[in-house]
Amino acid sequence: MTDATIFPQLEIPETIAAGPGPGNTDGRVLARFAGAGLADHMHGDVLRGMVECKHMLRAVMGTDNVHTYGVTGTGWSGLDVMFSAVQPGDKVVMFVNGTFSGIDGLTVRMRAATAGELAANPMDPQPASVTIVNVPHGQSVTGEIVEAALAAHKPKWAAMAHWETGSGRVNDIRGFSDACGKHGAMGLVDAVSSLGVEDFRIDDFPGVHGWASCPQKGICCLPLTYAPVSFTDHYIAELLKTGTRTFAHHPILEARHWGIIDGKDVEKGTYHRTHSAYAVSAFHEALRILLQEGVARRAKDYTFHEGALKSAVAAMGCEVTSNMTSLVVLNLPPAMAGREMELVQHCRAQNFGIWPTLSEPVQVRIGILNLLQEHVIRDIVARFGQAVRELGGTFDSQAVEAALAAHYGQAIAAE
Repeated sequence: MTDATIFPQLEIPETIAAGPGPGNTDGRVLARFAGAGLADHMHGDVLRGMVECKHMLRAVMGTDNVHTYGVTGTGWSGLDVMFSAVQPGDKVVMFVNGTFSGIDGLTVRMRAATAGELAANPMDPQPASVTIVNVPHGQSVTGEIVEAALAAHKPKWAAMAHWETGSGRVNDIRGFSDACGKHGAMGLVDAVSSLGVEDFRIDDFPGVHGWASCPQKGICCLPLTYAPVSFTDHYIAELLKTGTRTFAHHPILEARHWGIIDGKDVEKGTYHRTHSAYAVSAFHEALRILLQEGVARRAKDYTFHEGALKSAVAAMGCEVTSNMTSLVVLNLPPAMAGREMELVQHCRAQNFGIWPTLSEPVQVRIGILNLLQEHVIRDIVARFGQAVRELGGTFDSQAVEAALAAHYGQAIAAE
């Protein structure tokens, strides 16, 4: 038996998180997390904070759904709660146009697989009741694609990512909702990357009955806090009829701990899991900040600053293929094609956290989550340009500066 090694204290340097997420956490959120004075998750102030979080989250999501709350964990936890209503043998159509909608598709296939189908291929089941509609990388899911698939298959459930960060594409949420309503499908939406970034109200999309997001992107909280979810009364009624084979991620049991019982807000919740006073405090502050700024204002800021970044990298000779406002997905200039992973690793070694795409074709992803200031965008552009040059790439610096000056100069003139 060997002696245990006690390693030196872990020191993690300050970095700029310029990827698809997690985003850069606001210092005020970190202060609330570290400043929570109690670990007692049933303390009165913690419970009050949970009630306030619940109401603020409804305002952020734009909904009257009573079953709107946060799920302990990351965005995957929220998605798992949402998809828990899918039962073995349920007919589902899933739209996939990137890495993360692809993982959603695997979740759906695991949920909908019968015992025999799951045993036949436990890690990648292929249930007969599930139709995966694959849309090529770099393209969006359109309303026409959804309409055709739902008309042909008439599923119980239809699922789609609103914003697919794997390829940087925004999918047609209006067309999806309308097609679900027309064909009697219950829509489920992965809003991990769109909530808090795009200005929309979920109640404006009546064909969608389940929504799941995450804490660390548009909400700009910490990853292991609370993943927002929201469910219509119709979704909950269906779940009460069918049940679900989970306890930890049961949508109705999770809601009870937030004081949502029998479809109503009550004064005090019922124990389901241990909540963290620190996580409640951080989530509460992140929601306060978002509401103070306003979802519409923040959405405009994302659109504006993404436009500056996009124009700058285009001036370097990169081809932008995305249409999200928090993330630019690009192909490097032709002379550097095939060196995407090398460039990303080079940037990360300098505490500049950009990302590659996680599926083919390999592209570069540069995100601006909670980086909505001109000097920060200019810093990102400078860091990226320096990395390109250090790997032997060339571009016209004056053209890049002209693109930034034109973009930000227009804003000054407009003011």
